[in-house]
Amino acid sequence: MVQDDATDTFRAQDHYALNLFAGIHCLLAHIDRLSGVGGESVEQHFSRYPFLREYHRQILLVMPASLSWPDGRQWWRANLRAIAGQSGNHLPLEALDGQLRFRHETIMALMLAGLVEEDSRFGTLFADLQQPLGYRRPMLETLGQVVAAEDAVTQLSSWDVCSPLLTTRLVQADDTRLPRSEWVLKVDPVLWDLIRTGQPEVSGQRLKYLSHQQLTPMDGVIVEHEFQQRLKGVPSLFRQGRARILVLRAPEGSHSVEVSGAVAQALGKNLVVQGPGPEKPEADETLGISCTLLNAMPVYKLDLAPGETAHLPALAGYDGPIIVILGKEGGLDTAEAGQLINLTMPAPDYHQRIRLWERYLNGSRIENLAGVARRFRLPGAFIEQVAGMTINDVALEGRRVVGLDDIRGAARNLNHQRLDTLADPLDAKGSWSQLISAAATSDKLQELELRCLYRERLQDHLGPAFGNPANCGVRALFTGRSGTGKTLAARILAAELGMDIYRVDLASIVNKYIGETEKNLNKVLTRAEALDVILLLDEGDSLLGGRTEVKNANDRYANLETNYLLQRLEHYQGIILITTNLSDNIDKAFQRRMDIVIPFFQPRIEQRLAIFQLHLPSEHRVDDLFLEKAAQHCALMGGQIRNVCLHASLVALDEGAAVTDEHLEFALRSEYRKNGGIYPLTQQHPASFNDGGMGAFANALSQHY
Repeated sequence: MVQDDATDTFRAQDHYALNLFAGIHCLLAHIDRLSGVGGESVEQHFSRYPFLREYHRQILLVMPASLSWPDGRQWWRANLRAIAGQSGNHLPLEALDGQLRFRHETIMALMLAGLVEEDSRFGTLFADLQQPLGYRRPMLETLGQVVAAEDAVTQLSSWDVCSPLLTTRLVQADDTRLPRSEWVLKVDPVLWDLIRTGQPEVSGQRLKYLSHQQLTPMDGVIVEHEFQQRLKGVPSLFRQGRARILVLRAPEGSHSVEVSGAVAQALGKNLVVQGPGPEKPEADETLGISCTLLNAMPVYKLDLAPGETAHLPALAGYDGPIIVILGKEGGLDTAEAGQLINLTMPAPDYHQRIRLWERYLNGSRIENLAGVARRFRLPGAFIEQVAGMTINDVALEGRRVVGLDDIRGAARNLNHQRLDTLADPLDAKGSWSQLISAAATSDKLQELELRCLYRERLQDHLGPAFGNPANCGVRALFTGRSGTGKTLAARILAAELGMDIYRVDLASIVNKYIGETEKNLNKVLTRAEALDVILLLDEGDSLLGGRTEVKNANDRYANLETNYLLQRLEHYQGIILITTNLSDNIDKAFQRRMDIVIPFFQPRIEQRLAIFQLHLPSEHRVDDLFLEKAAQHCALMGGQIRNVCLHASLVALDEGAAVTDEHLEFALRSEYRKNGGIYPLTQQHPASFNDGGMGAFANALSQHY
């Protein structure tokens, strides 16, 4: 349970206790009234139910003992309102009167409905009063009669008294098939505890409560200055009634809840956050009345896919402002469109990230704070999570200074938690010296590295014709046949930049159901963008192919998927690499949107020789002449040469010897057989090592062909 200071908790409980006493006094007054028409007297009830006498004794400690039963009811009505008016704290029961305009009789009916929750002995009393039906909980008609005024002219109907409790979900009817007068009413146990204590239940995954004291003031929120100034105007519009819903679009992982809390704090309210959820917010029937009882503002945090629209459920028992947090996609369908405020929360820039790291590292010493802020372009909530994990990791090792590697390790853990189910992590390792490629390819890769390294700072060094470009994204297309080094280049780029890299096979996320492909794409792109990892889209031609003339429904929906990816890539803020083996099939519009297109070529003779030398173990015994001959005549791709060297090393390891010409030749033959090709060299060295009969099999095949 969330705790405020002890005084606040006591006052809410004390106000509840006084209302409970007033309800019991009302019940005793009703018994006295029944005695005038032949029922048992109050004293007789005290004899039958001794616990009632004890409650009455406690009530007389609060109210004058000289008052008659009818005068006592008026005394409670007047004094309860006066006590609530003198309290400087929010009182849940007073909110029913002040905000929802509940009558005194309705609040008394609520207290009577909850008596059984407090003391089961009241169930026996209600069963006695409601004979011959004998229900242990009060019926709707019983509550109306108990709280009814003495004056029949001003007396309310039982429905007038109880209907507000039903519509706000404070009470529920067990069986609505019965006549309305016989509905048995019970209070919601969670709401009853909230009324009794003034505090909510423990926050869960779907519902989070933040008290006013936990919220950040408006000036303490670390955001762009222009956005902060607009945000400061929101509470005023809410107070004036000119707006009721704030739609806050924010990047995933941003501190959008903190921003929402600043609005609530300016209004003197607490905060209740529901989400993140699906496109249809969970219909919590008690959320509205819970917010009223808590003096809280509700926040819906929604995760919408492209083309989806959220419909906010009705909040029974609440008529205050609402905040809806959305990402880049989706929309809100509401009848209150004229009372909407739309704000877009920008991602934190370099200077804001420095302040966020300083805040969430909580005074810990950090090496090269500027480098951390440059390298990790994370939104606020993700910075908070990474900083928390880093502090714990450093503390476990007994160190006091946080380094760049500590931040990187914590960020990698966060990436695993949030991205591993959507994409496959690749090892970011190697250096450009390990990539043997054409000079044109190498030059383009160096250009790409610079583009990534300075993607944020570049914005401040452009001429006026560029305007104010806000997109720090880098989009590169790698073209070339399989095995030419595209994936290796991506891994080396990630290693050089010190970033994590994840691979997505585009063919695996294309879905036959309408709209599902866009949902899958949006999910992985949004997550990778927020975590600031390099995203490698493999086999891009499956979605980047040229758009076709629409001849049927399949063509139309395929073009929609292509159009969506075109639009999403154009506004992508991260680093995305797309590979394709079929560059001629790529839609020209995609190529125009790429910042860099890098071709990967089949290696030439000298490049193949260098690849052989790079992958063979340093202690190999392969003759230089044979190696040059293999490079000259075996027109393999870089990936195939890697496989050959791996196979040769494996066979040599099994034999317990260094790699020789024989091992390499055997591996070359195996690679050609695997790809359905003809080994171009005449046999130089018959296989003589223990290869499980594979040598004889290879010789037989070569003689056959």
